[in-house]
Amino acid sequence: MEKVLISGSAGFIGGYVVEELLRRGYAVVGVDNFSKYGKVKKSYDEHPNYQLVEGDCQDVALMTSLLEDCDHFIAGAAMIGGISYFHTYAYDLLATNERIIAASCDAAIAAHKAGRLKKVTYLSSSMVFESTDTWPSYEGQEREVPPPLSSYGFQKLAVEYFARAAWDQYKLPYTIVRPFNCVGIGESRALGDEEILSGNVKLAMSHVVPDLVQKVLKGQDPLHILGSGDQIRHYTYGGDLAAGIVTAMEHPDAVNEDFNLSTAEGTTVLDLAAAIWRKIKGADSELKVISDDPFEYDVQRRVPATEKAKKILGFEATTSLDTMLDEVIPWIANAVEAGTI
Repeated sequence: MEKVLISGSAGFIGGYVVEELLRRGYAVVGVDNFSKYGKVKKSYDEHPNYQLVEGDCQDVALMTSLLEDCDHFIAGAAMIGGISYFHTYAYDLLATNERIIAASCDAAIAAHKAGRLKKVTYLSSSMVFESTDTWPSYEGQEREVPPPLSSYGFQKLAVEYFARAAWDQYKLPYTIVRPFNCVGIGESRALGDEEILSGNVKLAMSHVVPDLVQKVLKGQDPLHILGSGDQIRHYTYGGDLAAGIVTAMEHPDAVNEDFNLSTAEGTTVLDLAAAIWRKIKGADSELKVISDDPFEYDVQRRVPATEKAKKILGFEATTSLDTMLDEVIPWIANAVEAGTI
């Protein structure tokens, strides 16, 4: 049985990836320091093929020891949040994430040299395309456009440079994956998250889908949105992203390649708000919105090219926004009632 180490296993996307790895028959070692959400229980905690290590991914000795008997490494650990994080933790997002990726690469280089580790699959971000003014964003465009303006986007671009540099100097094989706008269940109030007043509701999370859902559930009317609402995003189900990540990890043609992982369907924030409103309030209830000042790094269009992942990996994200909302809304409703959001 092949063994995979995943860092950031308690994170939002990480949880979906662990489930997918276990479903495909891998032995999985997860490492996380629970710095974002605190300790959270997961459905797979007692799975016989899952081992959870509580530790800091900046610890090179720990990461090296864990990777010594692993075949694959999914490097997913990062300090990450929605757009409010880009302002609240501008320095920490750069400094902490740089230390995490350097430690991860140091450990992986040593483990690969020792003989068992085959490859590192790095989780990058759609934010590497932050400064583009042409769409769709294709693999390779991140090196043709100006660098990201946000420290988070800049550091995620640095992750990709770490991946390529570790190959150039140490011949450590890599695959880079860029998830786009993950939607799913499992995200709760982040520790240290700065609450932001949006209308009469304080936002406990800074990703647009849970924010809009909780505001509607809490009775906000008219509904406050950031900016004009014309911003385009490709909302992609966490389970689909996990399938793409694991497929990229194991696919022989993914070695030393990079992939956008996303639904091909774009949705404006206004259309998203309308869909959420209808599902909670009913089709006959009129949606009224107020536009609040947007954040500085609120990219207006985030539109990926998805052809490469389909052609090489056979990957398509097929879960519709409607299906995602049917899962997410009841989960957030329970969280609101329990006071965790």
